[in-house]
Amino acid sequence: MSHYKPYPAYKESGVEWIGQVPEHWGVKPIYSVASLRNGFPFKAELFRKEGAKSNRILRIRDISGDDEAIYSDEPSPKMAEIKSGDILIGMDGDFNVHLWERGNAKLNQRMCAVNGNTNEISYFLSHSVAIPLKMVNDLAYATTVKHLSSYEVLHTRVPIPPQEELKFINQTLNRETTRIDTLISKKTRFIELLKEKRQALITQAVTKGLDPNVKMKDSGVEWIGEVPEHWQVARIKRHAKIRTERRNDISSGVIYIGLEDVESKSGKYKPISRNSRQSEDSTVGVFYKDDVLYSKLRPYLRKSIVTKMDGTCSTEFLVLKTNNTNPRWLNQWLLTTEVTHQIEAGCEGAKMPRADWEHVASIEMPAPNEEEQVRILVALDRETTRIDTLIEKSKLSIDLLKERRSALITAAVTGQIDLREAV
Repeated sequence: MSHYKPYPAYKESGVEWIGQVPEHWGVKPIYSVASLRNGFPFKAELFRKEGAKSNRILRIRDISGDDEAIYSDEPSPKMAEIKSGDILIGMDGDFNVHLWERGNAKLNQRMCAVNGNTNEISYFLSHSVAIPLKMVNDLAYATTVKHLSSYEVLHTRVPIPPQEELKFINQTLNRETTRIDTLISKKTRFIELLKEKRQALITQAVTKGLDPNVKMKDSGVEWIGEVPEHWQVARIKRHAKIRTERRNDISSGVIYIGLEDVESKSGKYKPISRNSRQSEDSTVGVFYKDDVLYSKLRPYLRKSIVTKMDGTCSTEFLVLKTNNTNPRWLNQWLLTTEVTHQIEAGCEGAKMPRADWEHVASIEMPAPNEEEQVRILVALDRETTRIDTLIEKSKLSIDLLKERRSALITAAVTGQIDLREAV
């Protein structure tokens, strides 16, 4: 952004979050340049997954419109109808702001739509309104349920440049944010491809091994296919047994691992706190070094790790002790897509599916001797570490792009940079 120049003269805006604005800009409440419409309390029991496009209902959870569409034929006031160009604001939670560009739809409760007096004003506000609302959200206590009223939205003061300048600012913002969003999209897709490659490597390693010329045999299990001839195929219960030890009194400082401390699909332990903490659960499971913790809740999340210490854990984990099998081999097997599908097929519960040990124990697992397991795992570690490094670098790059995007928007809508000659 260093190539953009500031305006020649500034004045105090009178609003803390804005600071100084260009001398010829105004600072106005939103109600002076836009109108607001509130959502309608549609009945959730009447929601359907199909319907007329104009009967789409936007809930606060899908404010961007990227989630699964929900429809309703329930009669509603015209006030709840929105169209492309409206600015959608979530009035609970994070107060998200989104410029709607997907045609006619209807707003559910706890959302509002702001529409500028001109298209230029609407586009400008879609960027500027988010800044003060984010500040309100950041200042609110995390322990409270955060709400926003229509009055607060309408009386939020924002910088407003002259109409003739709006075109230049909006064009630059559109061009630059589109360029950044394209880069983010490409990097996001690159990460997805890397993750797919990582998973394919794991599946290949734990079903075929490292030697491409090894003689193969039919595993006898359709979804596994062929495995090296010298490997054994046996049910998981032949490789591991379940620990059922429980504790009710946990001393301060004892390691506790919750579901939130295990990263989905990666097999990595990523504690939410650097310090050991006491479980808030009344009863916890007990594990020992080199046990496998496998989340039985929502198996599709694929949360499984090998422990590096003794400790306690959520009772939503199956605690598995291996015998004559490297625990990391079992862990990698449990993380494969194919095994996940097999476990899901035996789950109970629709909204909160859970796997039980009897079903997991009955699933077949191919394995060589422990010495070969170690060789394969070492090679697998080398390749997955290389992929993980690329993923982390790409994530960092995306974070930097998002920061650059946010900084550009803030500078543009508060007049920190002069974009009149940038088009």
